[in-house]
Amino acid sequence: MKAIVVIPTYNERDNVVRLAAEILRQHQSLSILFVDDNSPDGTGQMLDQLAAGDDRIRVMHRTGKLGLGSAYRDGFRNALESGADYIIEMDADFSHDPAQLQVFIDTIQGCDLVVGSRYLNGVSVVNWPIRRLMLSYFASVYTRFVTGLDLMDCTSGFKCFRRETIQAIDMDMVKSDGYSFQIEMNYRCAEKGLKIVEVPIIFIDRHAGSSKMSKKIVREAVVMVWKLRLGTLMRRFLGTRG
Repeated sequence: MKAIVVIPTYNERDNVVRLAAEILRQHQSLSILFVDDNSPDGTGQMLDQLAAGDDRIRVMHRTGKLGLGSAYRDGFRNALESGADYIIEMDADFSHDPAQLQVFIDTIQGCDLVVGSRYLNGVSVVNWPIRRLMLSYFASVYTRFVTGLDLMDCTSGFKCFRRETIQAIDMDMVKSDGYSFQIEMNYRCAEKGLKIVEVPIIFIDRHAGSSKMSKKIVREAVVMVWKLRLGTLMRRFLGTRG
C-alpha cells in the first residue's frame, strides 16, 4: 500500500518541518508531496532541504500562486504517476491533525472517498471567529440544497481518495481553483455513484501564517454549485433526447 499526502504550500515555512515529521511518523506507508507556489518566504527552499534528507518527501515547484484547485490537480496527477494507491489532501497549517491519517487509511478500505467532517457530530471547530464559522457551516447547507450532496461538510479540505476514484474523474473537467474545488470533487464523485464516507475531525484554526480565504473565493463557490447542478440537468436532458 502506498499513500501520498498532497499538501499545497504558500508561505508556510513556520509549519512544514514539524508537519512533515508528524505525518511520516503516523504510518510507514505514508509519503508527502508538497506543491509549492514559489513562496516568497522561502518555503520551497526549506522543503528542498527536507526532501534531500528523506526519500519519503518530494517537492513540486510551480512558477507562482496559481490557485488551490490547480495545485491539487497537479499534485494528484503527480501522485498517480508515482504509483499511489491512496491520495490524501490536507492543509499545511495544522488545522488538520496528522493523527487522523490512520483513521483515513482504515476507512478508505471500505469506500471510494473519505471526507474529514467538521459538522458530522455537531460543530467541531476550534478558534474560528463566529462569522467565519457561520460562513463555512451555511456554505455546506447551501451546497446541499443546490446540489443534493448527502454530506454534512461539503467544503472540507481533509480527504482521502482511492487511486481509482481520481482516475474515474476527468480532472480536466474540474475547473475550480478556490475552496469550491472541494465541493466540485465531492460532486463529481457522487455523480459517478462512488461511495463517500464522512469521519468526524476536530478542525483547529491555523497554527501559523495567514488565511488564504477571500471574497473572490467565496463568490466562486456560490456560482460553482449552480454550474454543477445545471450541468448535470443539461446532460440528463440531452441524454433523454438522444
